[in-house]
Amino acid sequence: MATPEFILELREKVGHDLLWLTGLTGVILNKHDEILLVRRVDNGRWSLIGGILEPGEQPAVGLLREIQEETAVEAAIDRLVSIESLPPASYPNGDQVQFLDLCFRCRPLRGEPRVNDDESLDVRWWPLSDMPDLTDRERESIANALSPDPLPIYVRSED
Repeated sequence: MATPEFILELREKVGHDLLWLTGLTGVILNKHDEILLVRRVDNGRWSLIGGILEPGEQPAVGLLREIQEETAVEAAIDRLVSIESLPPASYPNGDQVQFLDLCFRCRPLRGEPRVNDDESLDVRWWPLSDMPDLTDRERESIANALSPDPLPIYVRSED
């Protein structure tokens, strides 16, 4: 899995200290009530398509780039689903990171899904009624994407 060059440059300066990054997640749904998932190289699990926003890149453009890079599918954004600060995490090498994640609902335009980079073992459409084991956060993202409410989900401050 290739680490973006800008992160490698930042790591030269900050070492393993916590980096605050913008993450992108796509819930790609087709007209057959199927969802596009990738099986990750790093842990072998099926997951939603996602990635990291590059400096200066617009979030929707960045997610569409990630979808195409990982699956060879060209997609379109339907709407922003959620904005959420994820808990800090550590990688095996000691790097610490925290993501502000922007999740979008998307639809495919063209292209047959296939492994299109070194980050995935498999790529395929899954029926919503028979998905593989996903994390609670991913299942929540899917439920939010399927909601008829067009407003993005976010944590409101306590008044």
